[in-house]
Amino acid sequence: MPQEDRSWGNRLFHTINYSLLTLISVITIIPFIYIVMVSFATPEEVVKGGLLLFPSQFTLGAYKYIFSTDTMLRSILISIYVTALGTFINLIMTSFTAYPLARTNLRGRRTLMLMILITMLFSGGLIPTYFVVKAFGLINTYWSLMIPTAISAFNLIVLKNFFQQIPDGLEDSAKIDGCNDLGILFRIILPLSMPAMATFGLFYAVSHWNTFFNAVMYINDAEKFPVQVVLRQIVLLSQDQIGDTTTQQDPTDYLPQTIRMASIVVATIPIVMVYPFLQKHFAKGVLLGSVKG
Repeated sequence: MPQEDRSWGNRLFHTINYSLLTLISVITIIPFIYIVMVSFATPEEVVKGGLLLFPSQFTLGAYKYIFSTDTMLRSILISIYVTALGTFINLIMTSFTAYPLARTNLRGRRTLMLMILITMLFSGGLIPTYFVVKAFGLINTYWSLMIPTAISAFNLIVLKNFFQQIPDGLEDSAKIDGCNDLGILFRIILPLSMPAMATFGLFYAVSHWNTFFNAVMYINDAEKFPVQVVLRQIVLLSQDQIGDTTTQQDPTDYLPQTIRMASIVVATIPIVMVYPFLQKHFAKGVLLGSVKG
């Protein structure tokens, strides 16, 4: 170990740093633990209030109530479908746009980049966007949750910068072997860009999974609502019932609060399960393309 690493100043810095990070981690994770524990608690224990970290009696009543109908399960499957297909469309469209923009010999490259940058500062507005989606016949379809957000300008620019860091010699060698531009993209560029693709795929997937406003605006059929819209309906129903103090209520009337917490847990688990598979690429990929070298 180097001498500077054994100095008291360095040890003090690491001690304070680790202590602060541990404290912040505990503060951050306590609300999640509370939500999970309340979802397994009995209604009577929830009525007592306070910080419930370990319920005295575990029950699956809230989860049985959630899955007593197919509403929650259907909304989860819809969100999985929209997230999977939408993320695939995002990555394909972003890659197909970033690759030619990364080539310095592309005509009109500066003009195209300027048009993309303008979209980061200005937008057409809510009403014009709705009319565009309606004109294409996407209202009340799942495509309305995927096509309007097919490309993120920020992710596109970062991915373009990453493509520019790949040596031109690899492409020249592929062209000598008779590979066309599409073959170069799929056989050389994308395989070398897996950390970046995994990172942006995670960003896109989380965005699709958490989609709420677009679903409320474009989807009219309640049977097509994704999980976040259904979760919002459950939260509003819970608040309405808990806030009603005009009559004497039995503790079991507070069951919607445990249902609300159980719904949050059920709606969070699928997207959380994606993180372990992409974690090894995330730390590296989030920096690639942001700096040169």
